Amino acid sequence: MHSFPSSAARPFTLSDFDFALPPELIAQHPTPERSASRLLDGRGAQPVDRIFHDLPGLLDPRDLMVFNDTKVIKARLFGEKPTGGKVELLVERVLSGNQVVAHMRVSKRPEAGATLALAGGGGFRATLLGRWPDEQGDLFRFVLSNDAGDDPYALMQQHGQVPLPPYITHAASSEDEQRYQTVFAKNPGAVAAPTAALHFDEALLAALDAHGVQRASVTLHVGAGTFQPVKTEDLAQHQMHSEWYDVPEATQRAIQACRARGGRLIAVGTTTVRTLEAMAASGHTCGDTRIFITPGFEFKRVDGLITNFHLPKSTLMMLVSAFAGYEHIMALYRHAIESRYRFFSYGDAMLLSRQAANHAAI
Repeated sequence: MHSFPSSAARPFTLSDFDFALPPELIAQHPTPERSASRLLDGRGAQPVDRIFHDLPGLLDPRDLMVFNDTKVIKARLFGEKPTGGKVELLVERVLSGNQVVAHMRVSKRPEAGATLALAGGGGFRATLLGRWPDEQGDLFRFVLSNDAGDDPYALMQQHGQVPLPPYITHAASSEDEQRYQTVFAKNPGAVAAPTAALHFDEALLAALDAHGVQRASVTLHVGAGTFQPVKTEDLAQHQMHSEWYDVPEATQRAIQACRARGGRLIAVGTTTVRTLEAMAASGHTCGDTRIFITPGFEFKRVDGLITNFHLPKSTLMMLVSAFAGYEHIMALYRHAIESRYRFFSYGDAMLLSRQAANHAAI
């Protein structure tokens, strides 16, 4: 029997989102077929065990599915300081002028102006400019370059490694290069995959089309902050990481058309939820967002959600609890553990409806 918090009195604290997860349920590799993952149907009072390729039959032809089309870049780079000390960079975003923003793992931080020799040859190097976004920032700004004058995206593609999550214990392989990427990945810039979308293959997308379900895309470049733990019991004290998003005009029109025909907006993944709700809250169709969704949040766009199972005490546990109801989510997680579902990025998925007194289940 696994311990889950019981009913939490508001305001919620970090401990309310903790639970015991057997380590063997953390998926280390994807299923042989993307759409063969398990799908926990959590729309009703009682969970229903399904397979992911059952999804088209669970949706209404009037519905609109919105995907995150970000593309994971090979953002993990290795090298040496001028002194010979080892250094590891995890590029968080690409700026203009061949500049990148990165996390730096090193025994002793080099001074601004230092040039790191990066693995890959051809004069591949990173010159440290300073901290980012300011002198107190946790991240660092570099210029990436080589003797051939390639841009940062080309350099990372040539010499970088897929930035697998910290709970996946093997080194990135050719399998990960293919499977830690959605089949429709388009816009490079993410250091973590929008993992709910990893379950979709071409056959499933064709089945959704045949069923009449419309599809649209947004872009949110998922940052490494998605894996950072919340460190304060008081959730109001947590500083959410910033991520860049864009909602194209075609997607805005598709959302309006969905509403007009009485359909429901189904977000594929929490990154899509954050994008659509950030747009609704700010009125901006693109930019940076630090939106932090916790129980009590009023959703303005998303009606249904497809999502993987998330880490204990994570901001994503808070988001799904806000969406489907805290007690309901905790009950679904109890069922998932007892039924041996696979957890996290390469794990299984669930289908949720938005909690609302006057909201119809999807």
